[in-house]
Parts: sequence; structure tokens; C-alpha cells
Amino acid sequence: MPVPPQIQLSCSDRVKHDSSLYLKDLYFRLVSFKAESDKQAMPHGGNNLKSSSDVSLESSGTKDDVSLEKTVTADTERDQKSFGEGCDGGYGWFVVLGSFMVQITSFGVISSCSDPKSLVNLSFVGTLALIFSYGLSPIVQVCTSIYGVRAIMMVGTLLIVVSMEMAGFATQVWHLYLTQGVLFGIGASCMYVTVMAVTPQWFTRNRGIALGIVAGGSGMGGLVIPLIYTSINQRLGSGWTYRIMGFICLACDVLACVFVKEREKKRERKRLREIVQLDVLKNFNFLLFSVGSDIALLGYFVPLFFVPSYASYLGLSESQGSSLVSVASAMNFVGRLAAGLLGDRIGQLNSNIIFTIMSALSNFLIWTFAYSYNSLIGFMVVYGFFCGSYFALMSNISANLLGMAKFPSGLSFLLLINIVSVFGSNISSAIETGVSSEPYFSYKMFAGVAYLLGSLILIVLKLRLDRNPFAKV
Repeated sequence: MPVPPQIQLSCSDRVKHDSSLYLKDLYFRLVSFKAESDKQAMPHGGNNLKSSSDVSLESSGTKDDVSLEKTVTADTERDQKSFGEGCDGGYGWFVVLGSFMVQITSFGVISSCSDPKSLVNLSFVGTLALIFSYGLSPIVQVCTSIYGVRAIMMVGTLLIVVSMEMAGFATQVWHLYLTQGVLFGIGASCMYVTVMAVTPQWFTRNRGIALGIVAGGSGMGGLVIPLIYTSINQRLGSGWTYRIMGFICLACDVLACVFVKEREKKRERKRLREIVQLDVLKNFNFLLFSVGSDIALLGYFVPLFFVPSYASYLGLSESQGSSLVSVASAMNFVGRLAAGLLGDRIGQLNSNIIFTIMSALSNFLIWTFAYSYNSLIGFMVVYGFFCGSYFALMSNISANLLGMAKFPSGLSFLLLINIVSVFGSNISSAIETGVSSEPYFSYKMFAGVAYLLGSLILIVLKLRLDRNPFAKV
């Protein structure tokens, strides 16, 4: 019995299928032989009569056919769904490894753009890099659809390496704005947007933990790269620090270019409106997720930026303040893995809501009353663990809300409006300047309120999708 090419049966299913047909055919032959013998033995009218065995055989055959058809249809739908959404392992884990490297060399480097001697000036380098990384998302999506994943990642690798090498020859701050800010940001966008769109293609059931590992790369980069910066800078100076980091980025990103690829290569030409599907903005659930997430992200950078200076205000040393950020980066890595793993168990949106609420509570209940080094460590452990869940879950939630066909457009839009989060620290600083209260109190409240409002909007989204509060969403 020929099987249409669109029906994808596993090996075990085919064995069961062929065995069933063989046994049924053998049964038909035996009973037919018996029926022929009975008919020849009957004197008259035997040809017009049906034995009870014939009737039962026809009934049984019909039921078997229906049962077999249902089984094949179910297997086909299951395998087609799996083929369309992911394969849960295999080569996909190499894609995860390459994407993890991209996160280390993109957002890990961006988060390390600081210098004690010129913190205010150089902090704008990281801001520029974030703006370009997020802001170019739609353009990168279009270029990826036209030229392919590997070509765009090779361009991104080249830009990142060139920017770091040129930064090694910088003599003024504006040189760093152009190299490590603008040029590096463009390269990071080419890498980051691409891997976040490709990785979900390879997974279905394990998509949460896979994306959690990928997102954890930025936390690992935020922990390791500052240590590398400090070690090289003390021995060789800032120029060679940038140059050596450029070669480290080259090694990691070349590995990513080798491993990361699309699961299905689609070569057909598309119009621009087919690539950038603006109708994702008509999906109210997706808009709710975007707005809620971005409001929460306004508070994301506030503790990471201001806890070190808050530690100095309390009389702690500069090294103690720096260690607090390292603690948060380490816990951020662990927390993103946990968010993805929990999302696979209880639902991606449910996991994101829990982590967002805990981020709000950590600001309200721990940072507000933290006046010592130990209490600040406790705050950074808790906050670092819960604050980064959005980055681990955004791709999965977007894919669930929009479907894989519209997911790339939704992701590029989501990353574009993530630019708002970059200005959360500036907004909180303006509030702190205009409010005469306990120093740093407004920072604590701003971060907590941002996460709380974001979580409330996400809860509304959950109830729109399923009114059962315990449903897996």
C-alpha cells in the first residue's frame, strides 16, 4: 500500500502498519478459502447467501480499516506538527551552543562597557550599542530572509571583530562611540536577532530550556568578560584589551557561524510585505505581551546600574560594589535556565509571570531594607535569579501567540520596542533628582513598580488565553 509523501511515519509505526496489513490479508485468504469450500458443498443458491463468517469478516475489515486510517492520520498530524515546529534535540543542541556563544560576545561585551575613570561618558557607549542592537531588528530580519542566516551572521562577525580592533586604537571617547557603540551594535544585531529567530525552529517540547540556555549566555558573558577585561587591562593596557577581546569574539562567533543554521531552507522570493508581516500588530494578545514586557523592562537595568553606587553611598569599597554586579550576572545565568525549564513544565507565560512578580517583590521587600553588604548580596542573588526571565521566554511566548510563520516578524517588532528599556535608568535618575526623599529610595520604588505593572498586564493576557488560573499557558 503506497504511502503519500506528506505522511511521515516513524520506523516503529511502519513496522506495525505493515504487520497489520499482512495479518489482515492472511485472515482474508483463510476465511475466503473456507467460504468457497462451503459454497461448493451447498446444493442450491449458495452463491446468493453470505455466511456468518463473511458478515463478521466484512464488519471486522471495515472497523480495522477505519482504525488503521485514524492511526495513520494521527501519526501524520503528529509528525507533520513536529516537523514544522522542531525536532527536540539532535543537531538542535549544536545550534544552541552556537547561539550561546553569540550571547556571550554580544550582550556580554555590551554590559561590560564601563570604566571607573570615565563612567558617565563610557556608559553611553553601551547605550548606543543596545539601541543599535534592538533598533535594527526589522532590517536584520529582512536581510536574513533575502540572503540567508549564515551570510548575515558572517557580516555580523566581521563587524564585531573590526569594531573591537578599531576600538583598540581609540584615543578619544567619540572614537568608542563609533566603534564599540555604533559598529559593534550593528554587528551584535546581525548575530542576536538571527540566532533568536533560528533556535526555536529546532525544538518543540524542550524549546523553553533550549532558549533558556541561549539567553543565559549574556549572563555568563556579563560574569566572565569583565574579569577578562580587568586582567588584560592591568597587564597590557586598554588598547590590547580591546584587540584581544576582538580575537576572542572572532573565535566564538566563527563557531556560531558554523553551527547555527535554519532547519528548513526556503529559497523562494518574497515581497517585502510578506517578509515584514505588519498584521502581527493586529494580534491583541501579542500587543499585551509586548506592552507588559516592556513596562517591566524599564526596571531591569536600574538595580544593575545603581546598586554599585548605592554600595559606595553606604560606605562599602569599590571592589565590593563590583562584586555585587558579578553575583547578579552569575544568578542571571542560572535564573534564565530555570525560567526556561519551568516554562516547559507549567507553561511559558506562567513562568514569566512568576519570575516578573518575584522581581518586583525583591525590589520592594529586599532592596528597600538593604543597608549592609550581606543584605545587598542577598538582594542581588534573588533579583539576579528572577529578573532575566523575559529574555529566556520571549521567543517561545511570541511563537505560541503568533505561530511560527509570523514569529520572525513578531520577534523583530518585540526587539525594536525593547529600546524603551534602555532609558529606564535615565527616567529613574530624573525622578530621583526631582524627588527630595531618602537617597536611592526612588530607584528602589521605580524598579519595583515597573515589574509590578508589567506582571499585572501579563496576568490579564493569561486570563484572556485561559480563565483557568492553573492552566498551562
